[in-house]
Amino acid sequence: MRLLKYTSDGGLGLTEDLTTDEKVPPYAILSHTWQKGQEWTFDDLSSGNGKHKTGYQKVLFCAQQARRDGLDYCWVDTCCINKSSSAELSEAINSMFRWYQNSKKCYVYLLDVSCRDFANGGQSFRKSRWFTRGWTLQELIAPACVEFYSLEGKQIGDKSSLVQDIHSITGIPIQALQGCPLPQFSIDERMSWAKNRHTEREEDAAYSLLGIFDIHIPLLYGEKREKAFARLKRKIMKSFEARPRRRMLFTPPKRT
Repeated sequence: MRLLKYTSDGGLGLTEDLTTDEKVPPYAILSHTWQKGQEWTFDDLSSGNGKHKTGYQKVLFCAQQARRDGLDYCWVDTCCINKSSSAELSEAINSMFRWYQNSKKCYVYLLDVSCRDFANGGQSFRKSRWFTRGWTLQELIAPACVEFYSLEGKQIGDKSSLVQDIHSITGIPIQALQGCPLPQFSIDERMSWAKNRHTEREEDAAYSLLGIFDIHIPLLYGEKREKAFARLKRKIMKSFEARPRRRMLFTPPKRT
């Protein structure tokens, strides 16, 4: 795990790879939706390029907000993971839930929600693309502190103050949003939270649920959605063998 930090010249750089929890300092983390061709990547950061991309502004927002909150470090998936390394990508995806869970603050940057519309009772928050993506499910549930920001970078609320709205939008029980342990919810109930969410790569529909069920599996891009869910099912059921009362019919979320 690498973290973003300000460098001595005021730019952004990466820490060394932090391999143990003892070495990881307090950090903030960003949750957002991707724009094709506009994300500030690991290669962009390493080369010093790509600052014209809109994704760079999201990274800069996260770093600046973390500093305002007294945090020297932050983490953004687009530029902290070297996705050219399949081993690093696999480790990152299998650890993602824990990274969000261990963050001091999670900033949700909503590119399609303006603070003016939100203040006027607009529907842009309820219709935000963020609520339709597969990966943002764990990013909503895992952190204790989740703050929502408009495209202008203004805070419009947090998971606590907006809990009723979030429950209405997602169907996720309020208890789960308030930190109730996930094993208290059945397999099918947790699966239902993802039924209206989508991922760019079809296998990610399964991989994005690893943290929701506290399991790990190797990533096999190219295996297609059905095989990814079949492996997910086997691993989930194996992990529940010692708790037969919690075994319930496993139904992968349907495409919508």
